Amino acid sequence: MQGLALEGGFATPAVDAAHAFRVIMDTMARPGTVKTIRGAQPPAPLSVAIGVCILTLCDHETPVYLAKGYNAPSVKEWIAFHTGAPIVNASDCLFAVGSWDSLLPLEQYSLGTTEYPDRSTTVIAELPRLDTNGATLSGPGIKATAALSIPHVAIFQNNHRHYPLGLDFIFSNGDRLAALPRSTEIS
Repeated sequence: MQGLALEGGFATPAVDAAHAFRVIMDTMARPGTVKTIRGAQPPAPLSVAIGVCILTLCDHETPVYLAKGYNAPSVKEWIAFHTGAPIVNASDCLFAVGSWDSLLPLEQYSLGTTEYPDRSTTVIAELPRLDTNGATLSGPGIKATAALSIPHVAIFQNNHRHYPLGLDFIFSNGDRLAALPRSTEIS
């Protein structure tokens, strides 16, 4: 294991993870909200926001899939050292990490089951831009409507049709973060 894998984690893990968890859950509870998140310096190509999500949400019992371009030795070593999360195939993961295009097609991920809808995959995708304009969002956590710059609106509309099953999404752009739970309606 190289020395770089040992660096870039939380300075004060318990405190930093608690703050990050609050930001992540706040974006999931309020779709269309974009927040800044800091605390990690992961190896490229992971962004700050993706690195913080991995440090906060993953542990040795959380299988992670790294899409093409993200499945680098330095990334795998960093995740192994800081979280112990196993790196698995797309069909076996709870979290899928990569750029939007590298994570497609979404059919390769678990939508959960009627008995265990919580066993679906959360897709953590780096986007080229992340703004509060674009597709119109409505549903739980949104007062009237919100907007978010998401790619391929039809994909998210189809995902919502599976509710209460379906994928949840966390989007990142550098140190910025937004989320789109499966319960959100998109138009």
